[in-house]
Amino acid sequence: MTFNSEKAIYLQIADRLSNEILMGKYGDDDRIPSVREYAGLLEVNANTAVKAYDALSRDEIIYNKRGLGYFVSPGAKERITQQRRKQFLTHTLPALCKDMRLLGIGLDEIKAEWEKTNA
Repeated sequence: MTFNSEKAIYLQIADRLSNEILMGKYGDDDRIPSVREYAGLLEVNANTAVKAYDALSRDEIIYNKRGLGYFVSPGAKERITQQRRKQFLTHTLPALCKDMRLLGIGLDEIKAEWEKTNA
């Protein structure tokens, strides 16, 4: 995984695992890779992966069964979607709209690009 410097690595790891849940790689109550397995896969320190798993646990995306590992919480996909929609609507979209105004980009141009990329 290639990390960027704009966001803490553990948050990027949490986002990646959340993306995997959204894409259906892991469903409700599915076991996910152990912290060590995931750290090894991404070539990061295990402590960094622990922070990512802790963050996901706090958000009730995953849960720990002592001695068995981590599992996807029931309803995690819906919680992730809800969190990301809120983030998009309150932060990403306003910044995008500002940039569109500054650059003179209209909704017709956006629609045309959307149709090209989703064809």
